Amino acid sequence: MTAHKTYWLEHAWLGTHVEPGVALEVAADGRIGALRTGADAPPPGAEVLRGLTLPGLANAHSHAFHRALRSTVQVGSGTFWTWRDFMYKAAQSLTPDTYFALARAAYAEMALAGITDVGEFHYVHHAPGGASYADPNAMGEALIEAAAAAGIRITLLDTAYLSAGFGRAPEAHQLRFSDGTAEAWAERVSALRPREHALIGAAVHSVRAVPADQLATVARWAAERQAPLHVHLSEQTAENDACQAAHGCTPTRLLADHGVLGPRTTGVHSTHLTDQDIALLGDTTTGTCMCPTTERDLADGIGPAVRLQQAGSPLSLGSDSHAVIDLFEEARAMELNERLRSRTRGHWTANALLTAATEDGHAALGRPDAGRLEAGALADFTTIALDSVRTAGALPRLGAETAVFAASAADVRHTVVGGRHIVRDGAHTLVGDVPSALAESIAALRG
Repeated sequence: MTAHKTYWLEHAWLGTHVEPGVALEVAADGRIGALRTGADAPPPGAEVLRGLTLPGLANAHSHAFHRALRSTVQVGSGTFWTWRDFMYKAAQSLTPDTYFALARAAYAEMALAGITDVGEFHYVHHAPGGASYADPNAMGEALIEAAAAAGIRITLLDTAYLSAGFGRAPEAHQLRFSDGTAEAWAERVSALRPREHALIGAAVHSVRAVPADQLATVARWAAERQAPLHVHLSEQTAENDACQAAHGCTPTRLLADHGVLGPRTTGVHSTHLTDQDIALLGDTTTGTCMCPTTERDLADGIGPAVRLQQAGSPLSLGSDSHAVIDLFEEARAMELNERLRSRTRGHWTANALLTAATEDGHAALGRPDAGRLEAGALADFTTIALDSVRTAGALPRLGAETAVFAASAADVRHTVVGGRHIVRDGAHTLVGDVPSALAESIAALRG
């Protein structure tokens, strides 16, 4: 429970515009009890947040252990598939204890970047070699506890990963990802329990990693619980080609035929789609999570985000491999990538891009009650400085444009989750030295 508290927001983005002077009351249940505009001065006893306050950002796609790859994978050249070899090596070194430490630090970095909720696409389930831990969900529990220790919310998207590719048995480095069958996956994940800061969702790693005849089991598990269901979709043309060879259809068509698509489902990346794929995703209101920094870092390509949204697919954003953790950069990159491809400007307004980073991102993670500054919503919000070298000089009423097209994670001054200050004046209140926590946890994986 959270003590009743009032915050005074110098400027607040309310979804369509920036409002000066807003008093926000936090109720005892950690939700926004009331929101009052026209508050020219802070009410007595209110906590003052100078700058622009936004709803908390939603990082809809994360692999926490990828944070250990930053810079290391930038040496030399290669492809997505050569990058994957570095990723497998990092995954092999994880234990429940080292994963907790790394994820706690990575999630603290997210809080410092204004992120209040993370969708953790989790597939490192077992010990190296594939043996279960004494608690078969030890790795997932480590991530849930890491989010609590860092003060943010998590949707654990427990991921089915059963095959090296279209029915091939897992390779040695993939054994710890696999439960053997979708039924065994469902039995294990059913033992996980949600808690106040944590929801349990599901994921299909990809059509290459879950055999077609087992897709429906994962989809059914999510449907029975009304849980979010995410899937890596058409990130690489090689996956599309292999799916055509194995099943005579695209990955999107295969997912549709096995009941995976729908309004609780989010396709991640969705980079290489046909016109029919886009129509399928739109007609089923399947969401799309774009991760522009990762997609360009891995040379994946530019996904058809504009056409997907026009077709009816809600957009969200993720930092994925954590080459950087900055949702402002992801929002900016989605628009700027489209400008490069089309040679025209203004595919989304700043308000629309912030909506993808907030309200629609939280909805993709199973929290439709987050991502808005309004009475009844979760009291999760973040404040960026309007007087940094990046943001100074702009008119406050153009705060949305400043946030998307100029600001960075370094401009975050405050992050509040459930009414509780997690980042205050740019410092994390629960993790005293986040850079040291990152450095130490990453060094521990190197041995």
